[in-house]
Formats: sequence, C-alpha cells, structure tokens
Amino acid sequence: MRHFQPIARVPGDPILSLMDAYRADRNPAKLDLGVGVYKDAQGLTPIPRAVKLAEQRLLDSETSKSYIGGHGDALFGSLLSQLVLGADNPLLANRAAATQTPGGTGALRLAGEFIAQCLPGRSIWLSDPTWPIHESIFAAAGVRVGQYPYVGTDNRLNVEAMLAALSHVPQGDVVLLHACCHNPTGFDLSPRDWKRVLEVVKARELLPLIDFAYQGFGDGLAQDAFAVRLFAAELPEVLITSSCSKNFGLYRERTGALIVCAEQAEKLQDVRSQLAFIARNLWSTPPAHGAAVVATILADCNLRAAWSNELDSMRQRIAQLRTGLVSALQTHGLAERFAHLVVQRGMFSYTGLSALQVSRLRDEFSVYMVGSGRANMAGLDAERLDQLASAIARVCND
Repeated sequence: MRHFQPIARVPGDPILSLMDAYRADRNPAKLDLGVGVYKDAQGLTPIPRAVKLAEQRLLDSETSKSYIGGHGDALFGSLLSQLVLGADNPLLANRAAATQTPGGTGALRLAGEFIAQCLPGRSIWLSDPTWPIHESIFAAAGVRVGQYPYVGTDNRLNVEAMLAALSHVPQGDVVLLHACCHNPTGFDLSPRDWKRVLEVVKARELLPLIDFAYQGFGDGLAQDAFAVRLFAAELPEVLITSSCSKNFGLYRERTGALIVCAEQAEKLQDVRSQLAFIARNLWSTPPAHGAAVVATILADCNLRAAWSNELDSMRQRIAQLRTGLVSALQTHGLAERFAHLVVQRGMFSYTGLSALQVSRLRDEFSVYMVGSGRANMAGLDAERLDQLASAIARVCND
C-alpha cells in the first residue's frame, strides 16, 4: 500500500513563487516590488539599531531558555497592549490583555480558532480585496468567510459601498478591519469614515477583529492607532491582532499578539482561558526571543526613543518614494493617472496596473510585483525611480 499515492500537489504561494523567480533573474537592474518587507536604500531589510542593542543586552543577561507560558511574555504583552491601546487607557487595568502569538499570522489563526470554537456559527467578513492569507486562515479554522466591497475596479476606495454591505451583515457576525496601511491596496479610511463604520458595527452588533500589522508605517504610532482606540473605547468587546514584524523589523522572529478587550474583568479571564487552551493545541507556547527584544525596547526610554526615530525614518522614506515615483512619472504624462500613490499609506499600493501590464514589467524589465498590481513601495530606491517610471510608461502607453 502506498499511503502517499493519492496526495496531489498544491500550487505554490504566488508571492513565494515570485521570490523564487526574482532570485533566478540574472538582470542586475531587477526590482523586487512583490515581497512585503521593508528595504533600505541598499536593497537590504535592515535590523533596527535598537533591536541590535536590545539583543546584546539579552545575550549578556539572559539566564534561561525555558518555556514562557501559554500567554507568552507577560511584560511583552503588557507593553505591546499599551503601545496599541495607549499607555493611559483605562481598559488596561483589567479589561484588556494580550496573548502572545507566532507573528501577526499566528494571532489571526488564534482568532479564527476562537471564533470557530467559542462563537460557533458566526461568519467573518473580509474586505474585497484583502490580504489573501486572511481568507485561507479563517477557512482552515472552519469559519465561513464573506466579503464586503472596499476598492472597486476603478482603483478607488468605495466607503459608501462598504457601509451599505456592512449594514446587511447578519447580526453578531465578525468583521475584519485593517487598522491602517491596508494590505494590499494602501487605501485607508479617514477618521470620519471610521466613525461611520463604528456606527454600523454598533447597529448590527458586530464583533470587530482589527488587524493591526503596520503600526507606525502610516502616519505615526499614535495616529495609526486611531481606529483601534476608537473602537475599544466605544464597544464592549474588540479583538485586535498586532504584529511586530514590520515596525520592529522582526520578520523571522515571529512576534505578535492577539489583544482582547472585554466588557468585564471576569469575562476577559474566561476568554483568555479559552485562548490559552486553543494555543496549547496550536503551538503550545510562543517563541521567546522576539518578544523579549520588543519588551526590552519598550521598557527602556532610550531604546524606545531610538526605535521610534528609526521607525519615523522608514515611514518618511516610503512617503518620499511615493512622491518621487509620481514625479518621475510626470515626465511620461502619467502623474495624474498614478496620483493615488501619494494618497495611499504604508508599504503597499494598488497601482492600477493590469495583470498583463504586470506580466510585461516582469518579462521585459525585470520588475516584479504581484499579479493584482500590488507593489511594495518599500522595495524601491530613490536612484531607480526613473528606471521604474520608464518601464511603467512603456507598458501603459504601448
């Protein structure tokens, strides 16, 4: 008997496949705008100086590699919750707490399992488009997935369509919202838009799951937390997934958390007991190193200031690349067509390029981006904006 005989091959992840194609490309002028990591002017994904200093401190002081428990590093959970919700938020006294997870993806899977096991029958509603992994994570957890419109075929944010769809979501369902730097589009809701979404969430008694993967990459640490803090203040119950991959540069350390805000302290403990039980069957206990790095930085005023300054520089660099590319496209008469790049926030942009144009960019100019036209703006460097603008002009004007 051949046990593996009936097993079929699954198509590879399109972004990981794009990475492989980029690496195999021998063109020295190739550009990687596909993979979602921040890159500096030299094309490297740097380790922030504050992280290196924190790691050295841990190397000198760490005395054990023992497990850190089902909810993870307590100091990390407390300090990350303060970063997300605000240090003076009254919820932190006894109505909000974090469960550490292997990255933001782990936090999403933990949320999915919690919904499936503790809120059976609820569906989750995702923006169209959204990060493709969202759908597969919740489907794998056994949660029904629905969609609400977000960006239309005209590559414009459609808030009215979003609100109209959410107003018909079944009462009590879960709605996933991107706190800032929407992946993949880069289009974010304004404060006024968020308040309108909040009113629909209240009216339909929906449970918001806010994915907060890019704090600090939009407009600033506090500014990017606007929606999270608004919903936590106005609603009795909120779920928040937080990631330290981008803002701390801890991609491979898999550092994240699921933060729960509950109406009562005792109910928070009920929920946390369920999360610890579910996590035990997923990964037992989370990895320690990244969480210890984050806790070390956030607990030290000098390291925290250094990290915040580095994060500001990364955010400002991305903003400059956006404006620089639009300026470079002006030479080709395309500045107006791509003006939305400056409006968008974070690492990603929906460029509005078609799948055929994306394919031509890859085949003819060694410019790699996702087939949807999503580009990682942090993959650019200022010295090659004219090169990219020229390639875009060729595929747009031919």
